[in-house]
Amino acid sequence: MPTLVVVPCGQRKIWDDHPQHGPAAARDAYTGTLFVLNRTYAERFGDDWLILSAKYGFIAPDFIIPSPYNVTFKHHKTNPISLDELVQQQRQLALGRYTNVVALGGADYRHAVRLAFASTSVALAFPTAGLPIGKAMQAVRHALDGGSPLSAVALARQAK
Repeated sequence: MPTLVVVPCGQRKIWDDHPQHGPAAARDAYTGTLFVLNRTYAERFGDDWLILSAKYGFIAPDFIIPSPYNVTFKHHKTNPISLDELVQQQRQLALGRYTNVVALGGADYRHAVRLAFASTSVALAFPTAGLPIGKAMQAVRHALDGGSPLSAVALARQAK
């Protein structure tokens, strides 16, 4: 059963530390601790993984980001990708072929993933849903250290 892991983009980018850096592959462009942790999880436990960028939508790790940007689903004035465009991307990329889609990230990203996959039969999982960011990071680290993907049962125990 193939699993796709969707990792949210991050606010911190390579250009924050290296303003003169040119275009960068998405896997390297986002440099925040949470993104790097989630990327490591996706690389270890997913058959495939994508990044959900508020600007570009579903992008492959080798997608080239030309320059810095600051777009977020939280603030519509930043002009994030529309949910209709995400649905179109999901179809164009044939993401419905996956049996399972594990989406990491906050409520805005979970909402976008739910809507993008609403017309598919994939099983969606949001293993860090409802956890504060610190607890979500702790859960991902625990999964990486233990060598087992996140599960709702394990998360319920960790949240106590």
